[in-house]
Formats: sequence, structure tokens, C-alpha cells
Amino acid sequence: MNRPRADFLAGTQATEFRVNGRKASSRSPRVARLADVLRDELGLTGTKIGCNAGDCGACTVLLDGRQVCSCLTPLGQVEGRSVTTVEGLAKNGRLAALQIAFQNHGAAQCGICTPGMLMAAADLLARKRKPKEEEVRDALGGVLCRCTGYQKIVEAVLDVANRPVLAPAPAAGKAIGARAGKVDGIAKLTGIEKYGADAIPDDALWLRVIRSPYHRARFRLGDLDAYVRARDGIARVLTAKDVPCNGFGIYPAIKDQPVLAETEARFRGEAVAAVLGTRKAIETLEEASFPVAWEPMQSVLGLDAAMSEGAPLVQADKPGNLLLDGGVRRGNVSATFFECAAIAEGTFETTFVEHAYIEPEAGWARVVDGRIEVHVTTQTPYMDRDELALVMKVDPGRVRIIPTACGGGFGGKLDMSVQPLVALGAVLTGRPVACVYHRPESMASTTKRHPARIHARFGCDKQGLLKAVEVDALFDTGAYASWGPTVATRVPIHATGPYAVRHVRTRGRAFFTHCHPSGAFRGFGVPQGAIAHEAMMDALADQLGMDRLEFRRLNALKAGDMTATGQILEHSAGLGQCLDRLQPHWRRLRADAETFNARAKTLGSPLRRGVGVGCMWYGIGNTALANPSTLRIVLSARGRLVFYNGAVDVGQGSNTTLTQVAADALGLPVSCFDLVMGDTDRTLDAGKTSASRQAFISGKAAELAGLDLRRRIFATAGAPAAEYLDRRYRLQLDRHFVVFRKGGITHRLDLSKLPRDANGDVLAGEGRFDPPTTALDPNGQGKPYATYAFAAQIAQVQVDEALGTVKVLRIVAAHDVGKALNPIQVEGQIQGGALQGLGLALMEEYVPGKTENLHDYLIPTIGDAPAIECILVEDPEPLGPSGAKGVGEPGLIPTAPAILGAIDHATGVRMCQVPVLPHRLKAELDARSGRRA
Repeated sequence: MNRPRADFLAGTQATEFRVNGRKASSRSPRVARLADVLRDELGLTGTKIGCNAGDCGACTVLLDGRQVCSCLTPLGQVEGRSVTTVEGLAKNGRLAALQIAFQNHGAAQCGICTPGMLMAAADLLARKRKPKEEEVRDALGGVLCRCTGYQKIVEAVLDVANRPVLAPAPAAGKAIGARAGKVDGIAKLTGIEKYGADAIPDDALWLRVIRSPYHRARFRLGDLDAYVRARDGIARVLTAKDVPCNGFGIYPAIKDQPVLAETEARFRGEAVAAVLGTRKAIETLEEASFPVAWEPMQSVLGLDAAMSEGAPLVQADKPGNLLLDGGVRRGNVSATFFECAAIAEGTFETTFVEHAYIEPEAGWARVVDGRIEVHVTTQTPYMDRDELALVMKVDPGRVRIIPTACGGGFGGKLDMSVQPLVALGAVLTGRPVACVYHRPESMASTTKRHPARIHARFGCDKQGLLKAVEVDALFDTGAYASWGPTVATRVPIHATGPYAVRHVRTRGRAFFTHCHPSGAFRGFGVPQGAIAHEAMMDALADQLGMDRLEFRRLNALKAGDMTATGQILEHSAGLGQCLDRLQPHWRRLRADAETFNARAKTLGSPLRRGVGVGCMWYGIGNTALANPSTLRIVLSARGRLVFYNGAVDVGQGSNTTLTQVAADALGLPVSCFDLVMGDTDRTLDAGKTSASRQAFISGKAAELAGLDLRRRIFATAGAPAAEYLDRRYRLQLDRHFVVFRKGGITHRLDLSKLPRDANGDVLAGEGRFDPPTTALDPNGQGKPYATYAFAAQIAQVQVDEALGTVKVLRIVAAHDVGKALNPIQVEGQIQGGALQGLGLALMEEYVPGKTENLHDYLIPTIGDAPAIECILVEDPEPLGPSGAKGVGEPGLIPTAPAILGAIDHATGVRMCQVPVLPHRLKAELDARSGRRA
């Protein structure tokens, strides 16, 4: 745990108070933040710090029974009073009804906001045993959640009045499809789960990064030795000269981002040096005193600047600032457009979007027996290991990554952040080294969603069948490549939307600029592309006088159809079923909107309602690349199963769903499993947690691992090995015996008599799955993904035409998930994704230097969250575990298009730039009125 802050405390008078019913005392200054005292002195790290500014609410505790932000509460205000933290909710080892309700409803995903949510809810429930939904939303309004969409949180709080009982784990053979609670849920709900900032060693040095205040600047470092000598507690300064190999990146052939810039900073927030010292010295460090001289230079900002003739080169070896030019070409597009009865055309723009996970980047490193060990919040431990090995010029076997719990990622924690800095510091000092980004630092320095400019042209015949599609997509990839090549490759593949069309010409280009790198963010560019293709579908339907949903149904891809890359969809293409399930909702909501608008017009009200529909498809996993996952399950001599799972759970629930799959494959209950997640010394490589791949790919590997162990148990027990797939054989663990029966036949395997390995394990099963794909040829033809997710969503909005404001009232989301391994987790992913899609559509716009906090950068709050109804369509994918596919990113992709279509329906204005901020919509509405006049 974090050490007591003794170096801050000498000579101050003790402040006495009570915490969770016990006496507590602190000698911190009376202006110290209560959050710091709780975490650093009392070891109550269940209280989380997401912003230290009162914006996120993750640090919420009860002070004399009422919720307060502990990051804004000075210690002096606590004297003689009672504080309750999340650790105090359970009594005598028994969960509170509120914690039980959260577990049963899947109300905790990544878990970083969960303590704050629980404490805010506890405040309300102490005052009102049966609150109404509006009261719950009001009470929880000060706590931000980036994962859940809030709906399951509200449902959980409302359920407390029913005195919920903890739902039992599913029985053997009944796990897949069960609405099971998370296997790691209780740890999140009691505050014992450890995140990146929660278990830093007492003797660690702390690290502070010195960053560029300019988009582009040359810099010169001064006398660093004198700087260190003149300051108590400062141990040393790291610079580019200290880095053995100063370049990292996502792709094997692209290592263009320095750990520390050498002589030129290419974006505002780029790291140029790192200061190591005691925590006191680092937290009180004045950056203005650091010896660095800056020479600002002409910067390239935005796509127009990057593409302009004679523009400065962001990277000297990238002519025209072009990172990648990708595309798909099939058929004769130009000739076919001449044959079309209707043609739609438009240009659409999106901006930087911040991931805004509530847990900032954090971690620490140490050297153990000559090896580098890094504890860090991450989505990709094996990529981290290999990148650190390259940076440190060591064999990968000399690096160990131990993922902490991850407080949200959404793609933003795929790129390295603190990892190389703390590793380098630990190696050079011989001490543990820790780094925790503050919120402005996190937002200024990490990757964002790619800004895009997409020109689309779609054509169809008079019956409404699509004939030709042409799309040109431009992306701002920032100063370094990051995931730019993936975006520029994936978007052209998906640019047609989930529709059958024979003639296609799509292009994706990514350009360098002097902004922070644009990286992975829930969809790899497909959400931006969906805004364009869904607007085209609306426009074509309107031209032909067809219903917008029916037009999509007519063109929906189905099994047997060919995609733009020439791939035949053999199975699991359930978009048509999704649209069919939405049809009654569509008709009802459209009719309701027409009635509302007619009445509003009569009354002279500026309010208008509209309903839009958006569709999507998404290739699961890496694009046209090997994409394997390997998992392992062992059985110990004492009769416990250990699931060595390298697939990091970032809140999406893979720890739970993969265990469910493994349990049913093996034939034993989920409750028999212990879990080891992500540790690169103990697990095998399950690939990164991104591209909606873990349920499908690691899920299949989990199924194969369970089957392999079952086969080995049969063989070892002398049972008929060929019959291990016979589910009439029922397995049971009875202490150190495996017992399995079929009819009147019983087999018993005494595990204690089997040879043991160094860990005391006697049997192991392993599963590996790499979905079949092929590389794309120069025309983008091939099989880039083994399977695709499909979805359609309806959005109902209310627009105030006088103000230009938009309120989303309802979302109905139908998703083809192949098989819902755990419906609670699937619904949570859809609801959380849809709310992020709402933010993309209406409010989220990151501006470097201006929106580097959660006060100026707006993400949806519980007050912005509409009712979200989930409809799960199960069109099985034969390759997936029990037919499952992924759902992590699909939940977000169709939401913004549906909202934009709804605004169009309500007002007659098609917005082509997101977010649709009030001033932008008002300008378009005024322009429309002028045109009408």
C-alpha cells in the first residue's frame, strides 16, 4: 500500500475523527485533502481519485452520513465527525444490501467509480428507503461513470428496497447464458480491488514528467546536475540520453514515438524529461523552475494544414505528412453511378474525442532478481512486455508485466504511458519507481479518437437496392503513428456500412499533425465512418420516398452475401433480424413524434421530436492479421481449478464470461475456479483487449482449454477417453478427488496421488484459437475478419429549436451477438457504448490546451442518460464459443448516426459535424429558416 506521508506531518497537531466506526487520527495539515489521508495514512484505497477537482465524484465518502467529495474536503472539517468509506459498507463480513444489488445487476464494470456510486447511493437510501428513479438520478448526479451507461446502477439502487439476496453462481453446465454476477465483482464493491495507484511500495521513488507547453518546439535542457543538487528529495532526472532505445510504437516496423523527446517536441504534452524523487519533492515540484529553454516552431494543426503544399513535415521521413493510404476497390464505380436512380453525397467531420476513463494512468516498477517488474493499468500486458524489452534493450523474458485492475480503457490504455518511464527509473536507481498521472496530464498527453473528414457518395436503383459506394476518409493521426494504420485500413473495409453493394471504391488516409497521437478508441474509426454511411442511407430513402428502416432492411447483408472485400458471409449476419425486432418500436415512436410535433406547432412551442435509426457492422479482432489467444486451466492436488487467463478485463466482464465458458466446457461450476489474470509470468498470451475480440477469440480458447483438461482427466482416471465429450458424464470435485458419473458408472480420481509440478498442480488443459483470416491484396480484397457483429439502434430525441439543444429520450438497441454468454454483461456493454455514442454525437470535443479536465470536457452524466432498451439477437457464429461474437465496440457505433437521423427527422436539418453543440445546431436552424423565408 501507499506509505504513510510521515514527511508531511512533523510538528502538526493531530486531528481526531472516526472512520467506519473506529477512532482515527491524522497529523496531516488541516488543509490536507481527506482523500489523501484516507488512502495514504489509513490505507483505505477503496476511495478513488479520478480528478482531484470534484468533477468525477469517484472519491465520494459519507461525512456524518451525507455524501461529500473527499478530494475537496479539508481534513480540518472532519475533526470530531464520522467518515464512512466503501470499506465500511459491509458489516461483520456480510455485504450490504446495496452491494448485493450492484452485484446482481452488473452495476459495476471497471469498478473505479463504483465506491463513489455506492456511497452516494448509501446517502440517499439512509434518507429514503424506497426512492423514485428521479431521486436516484439526482442523488448520484455528482458521480461520473464512463462504462455502464448508468442504467444498471439505477436499477440496482431501486432494487435495494426489495432486500436482494446474492444470486448464486450458476451450476455445472448451466453457466453459458446465465445472468451471473462478476467473478471479480465483490472485490470492486468492497474496495479491496487494487488499481494502478493503490499498492505502491512504501520505499518507492515518485516520478514527475516534464512536458512541452507548445505544439511544436525545439528545446535545450540546462544544468541538470545542479538542479538535482539544489533540491531536497530529488534523486535524478531522466532524459532521452538515458533511454537505451528511444522509440516505441504499436507496429513492428514503426517505432516512431520517443519515450522522452530528444531535441524537438512534436505535440503539446509530449514528455521531454522525468524527475525522480521522494513523494513530497515530486508533489511540490514547481515545473517553472525546471531548467529547459523552449524555441517554439511553426506547427501543423489539422488536416488542411497537414495536406497543404509546402507544409512543414511532422516527421522528416514522411513526405506530405502521410502515414498510410489504404482502400478497397471492387467493380466499376464510376460507370455504375450513371445507372443509379438516386444518388446521395455529403461530407462529414468529427473531432478529437477523449477516452475520459475515470482512472488516470498509473503504475510502478521495480527490479527483482535482475528482471524488470511493472505493475500497471493496461489493456495489453504482452505488448507492454515486448515494447519495454525493445526500449530497455533486454530479452522479453527479463520483463514481467503484472496488470492491476484497470479503471476503464476503451482503447486508450493500449499505448504505453507510464510503463517505460517507471521501468527506466527503477533500473537506473535500483529503487521502486511510481508514477500517477494527474487528470490534466492524462488528458493532455494520451491518445484520442481520430478526427475525421469523410466524403461519401452512395447510389441505388429505383427499387432502392444499393448499386455503388464511394468513400474518401481522411484522418488526423497526430504526431506519431499509434493506431493510425489500423484506422486507415479498417475504415475503408467498413465504409459501405452493413449493406450489400457490388461496386465499391473506398479510401482511408491518415496524416501526421502536431497534436497528441490519435489512437484506438472503441471502434478504430468505424464510428466516424458510420456517421457518413448512415446519413447516405437516410438521404437515399428520402429521395425514393421509402421508409428509412425499410430501406436498410432491403439492403442488409445476410448469410451468403459478398462484402466489399470479396468475402462471402457464410454464417451469423443478423442485421435483418435486428431491424425486424426494431420495427414495432420504430413505427410507434415515429407516430408519437408526429403527434407531438403537430401539437407543439399548434401551441407555438419550439420543441420538436424526432426518431432516427442507425446500423453497423464490425469485424471482430485484428484486420487481416494473425490474432491468436492461448489460455490455460490447471487442477491442483488439493482439488482447486486455477484459470490462468491472459485476457485483461477492463470492465467488459471477460474475467466472468471466459470463466463461464471454461466451466461449461470442463463440466464443473464457476465457483470451483480461482483466477490469475494477465501476469506475463503466469499466463500465456491471450492478445490485447481491444477490437471486441476477447469473447470470440479468447472465449474459444477458454472453451478449448476446458475441453482439453476434461479429456486429460478422463484419460488419467482410466475412463473411456473417447467419451470425454459425452455430457452424461457429470464431474464433481470432492476435496482432492474428481468424481464423475454416468448412469450407474462412477469413476474416482485421487489427485493427491498424481505427480505434481512446482506449483502443486497435477493436470492442465490448454486452448489456443486464431480465427481464420487472409491478407488483403492491393485492391483490398480478401478475408480480413472471421466474423462480424451487426446491430441497429433507434434514437428518440427532443430538440429545442429556440436554443439549439438536443435531449435524447430513448434508445432501443438490437444487437446480433451470436450468443449472449452473460446477458447482464452484454447489456452493460451495449448501454455503456450507447452512452459514449451519445457523447460523440452531442457533447464531446477535445481541444488541446483548453479541455484538459473533466469540468471543461463534458462526458454524459446520469442526467444525460436516456432509457436504453437492449434487444439481444442470437444468430450463432459456429467458430465462436457456443456461437458467441463480440459486443464491446458495436454498442457505440450506431448511436451517433441514429441521433443525427433523429435530429434530421425532428428539424429537417442534417448535421454534418459532430458534436452537435447548441451553437452549431442553432446556426443551421437559422440558416434553414432563412432559406425558407
